[in-house]
Amino acid sequence: MKAVCVYCGSHTGGKPAYAERARQLGSRLAREKLALVYGGGNVGLMGIVADAALDAGGEVIGVIPQQLVDREVAHHDVTRLEIVDSMHTRKARMFHLSDAFIALPGGFGTLDEMFEMLTWRQLGLGERPCAFLDVNGFYAPLMAMVDRMVDEGFLHRDQREDLWHGDDLDVLFGWLRTYTPAQARKWLDTQRSGGLR
Repeated sequence: MKAVCVYCGSHTGGKPAYAERARQLGSRLAREKLALVYGGGNVGLMGIVADAALDAGGEVIGVIPQQLVDREVAHHDVTRLEIVDSMHTRKARMFHLSDAFIALPGGFGTLDEMFEMLTWRQLGLGERPCAFLDVNGFYAPLMAMVDRMVDEGFLHRDQREDLWHGDDLDVLFGWLRTYTPAQARKWLDTQRSGGLR
């Protein structure tokens, strides 16, 4: 593992704990000698996690569409800033640069990016670990929804268990270093088997 992609909010959120966790994660990535791949912004939690990694001597790779550069939200002090033509290109490029994916608290964009990676993982397009790093239970309702997807027959239990969720950085990095992907099939077959396989 050489690089970890972090998805997070372009706002700092309403509680200081969100910014503090972003700082902790950025610093930890640098100490672990892992490059940070992120959305290239200088605002919100994005800017905080990037600055923390840089301050700790880490490598930071930003990937940002020209549209956001034009809005003057690009972080030009990162190790490398890649400017791409669209949000779709950005997601694909971040995928190719990264060995793992972590979501800090965020909004629609954060969920969109993380769930696309989970979908690609589910379809066998990559076997890279995905984790939701929680702050004060922010992601607990989302994990309850994912559990309901399992209960209602829309998701394999193994695929749910393949997704890490927690708030302990030590546990998270231990999990990342020893990750073994689940081998669950994408397609559920409840009619022939009478239950999930």
